Amino acid sequence: MSDLRLTPKDPFHILYAENHRWLQGWLLRRLGSHADAADLTQDTFVRTLKSQQAAFIDEPRAFLCVVAKRVLCSFWRRNELERAYLEAIAGMPEAVVPSEEEFALLREAVATIDAMLNDLPAKVRHAFLLNRLEGLTHQQIAEQLDVSLATVERWIKRAVTQCFLASLP
Repeated sequence: MSDLRLTPKDPFHILYAENHRWLQGWLLRRLGSHADAADLTQDTFVRTLKSQQAAFIDEPRAFLCVVAKRVLCSFWRRNELERAYLEAIAGMPEAVVPSEEEFALLREAVATIDAMLNDLPAKVRHAFLLNRLEGLTHQQIAEQLDVSLATVERWIKRAVTQCFLASLP
């Protein structure tokens, strides 16, 4: 990775210094948790730094809100997947319940899958998750989402392709 030493005159340093406290407060109001707000604030700035657009931002707070909303959506999706998983294992016999290590590996896998699907439109991602997590057929998804079967097939194919491409080295 490139050397990321930031100077006080670096555009990203200025963006961070001027907006960190505000963004963390903005996230805190939505999450109600100081720890989660701090984590997501950092995630937002990391994504901003990776985008290398700090020098070109005209409206910093609007830009940070867009990035933070994406980070929030990913956070809520991961939490929803984890909640669904915990509900599923709650009904399992104790001998079948995964160990803490297996659970940690599953959490990591969920985060990886979430990252793979992050760039997909919400409808495509939703159809894919209905198929893979809920076990719905393409026809059932088409009926539930009120779209054609061909559309669902195209969406699922797009999501599977995205996962495949993201898994390549």
